[in-house]
Order: sequence, then C-alpha cells, then structure tokens
Amino acid sequence: MSAIREVRRRTVRDILTAKGKTPVVCLTAYTAPMAKLLDPHVDLLLVGDSLGMVIYGFGSTLPVTLDMMIAHAGAVVRGSSRSLVVVDLPFATYQESKEQAYRSSARVMAETGAQAVKIEGGVEMAETIEFLTRRGIPVMGHIGLTPQSVNTLGGFRTQGRDEAAAARLVADARAVEAAGAFSVVIEGTVEKVAAAISQAISIPTIGIGASAACDGQVLVTDDLLGLFTDFTPKFVKKYADLAGVVDAAAKAYADEVKARAFPGPEHVV
Repeated sequence: MSAIREVRRRTVRDILTAKGKTPVVCLTAYTAPMAKLLDPHVDLLLVGDSLGMVIYGFGSTLPVTLDMMIAHAGAVVRGSSRSLVVVDLPFATYQESKEQAYRSSARVMAETGAQAVKIEGGVEMAETIEFLTRRGIPVMGHIGLTPQSVNTLGGFRTQGRDEAAAARLVADARAVEAAGAFSVVIEGTVEKVAAAISQAISIPTIGIGASAACDGQVLVTDDLLGLFTDFTPKFVKKYADLAGVVDAAAKAYADEVKARAFPGPEHVV
C-alpha cells in the first residue's frame, strides 16, 4: 500500500530563505478556479486589491473594502494547496493606526486562512509593520509606486528618477526590513534603483515594473493572460490572448443560438 504524499503549503520562511538561491514566482488570484490553475506553478499567490479594477471595474484600488478582500482571499485559499497566500489590506483599513491595522489583519488571517498580509508604505509604515509582526502577523511590504497613494503621487508615475527619490526608496526598503517584513514588493521603480535595493537588504524583493535583479517577480494574472484589456502597462508581458478566445467563443455560441444550431440533439435530455 503506497503512502499518500501530503502537499505542504509554502511558508513565510520558504520565501525568506529563497533569497540568493532561486527566484520567487508570484501571481495574483481572486477566485478559487484561477487559484487552482496557478497553484502548481507559483510560490506565492497575492490576493491583490487590483481586483477593484480587474474584477469590479473601478478606476483605482481605492473603493475596495476589507469585506471584498476577505471574500476573495477565502476563495483563493480554498482553491490552492501549495502556494503561500498573501492578502492586500485595502485603502483606509490600516493607515489610521497600528491598532486598526491589527484588527484588519486579524480578520483577514482568521476568516480566510491566508498566511500573510501586504501593506503599502515604507518609513511611515515601519511602526505598524513592527506592531503586526510582533503579534504573529507576517507582513509583506510594498514600496515604490504605491497605487493606494495614486492621488498623492499625481498618477501612476515611475519612482526613483532622481538621487533624492532613490535615497528615499532605499530608506523605505531598509525601514520595512528592520520592522520585520518577510519580503517587499518594489513597483514601478527605475531599474537600477530596484536592483540596488535588492542588493542592499536581506529580505526578498518582488519586482513589478522594477528590475530583473529583484529576488522574485509578480504580475496581475489577468494582464499576462490578456484578459484585462482596458490598458496594458509597459512592464506586462502577455503570455496569452484569452480575451480574443473568449470573444470568439461567445460569438460562436451566439451565432449557433440564433441559427437554432444549439442546443443539438446531443445536448438535450
């Protein structure tokens, strides 16, 4: 009788110890079926607040609520078995105080089964990150282009273009590391700055629109599959054009229904 090999879910320690050894593969997921498809291939599934635009059609991530994130994160956890699941804390659920951040994080962890949360911000969020990690909540940081601060940043602008901006990003990365984060996303940042940060800190850096020298990469799955067609950031590589496949399938179905070719005898009871 052969033994059944139990699948072990990735842990925060697995991501930490990957630095300098093997790139960390990350993708976003918002639903159980997509999580199930991605799970065999990635180390980390990020339930990103990008679902505001990708799933709900908002113009930014700002309208996303904690209840939305919890509902989608629970689905992703149920649909996966080996990937570490990290959940974005949405806008206005952690910035007010470290106590608010703890309450939001505790809900996410308890109600979804996810292993960590992600929060945006560097130096200004270091105290909050330390407060969470000391209380058993693993945190992934996020610096550079931070979408929840899009109004302050003046739009989705590349970060780190001058020496002062680059120095601030390095300080942000060091602050996040010192506060106890197990990794940090670097988004929309000049390549050489992101590469320098990856060398300067001991925790893994996860790039998106940053540098190939980062310790891992993340993309919005709907972007790489060609499903989200409103716009395509420069840093996205489309590995498929599923929007075209869906369009063709829907048209073929509609044509057959109008022609009364579907359902055929084999499709009815």
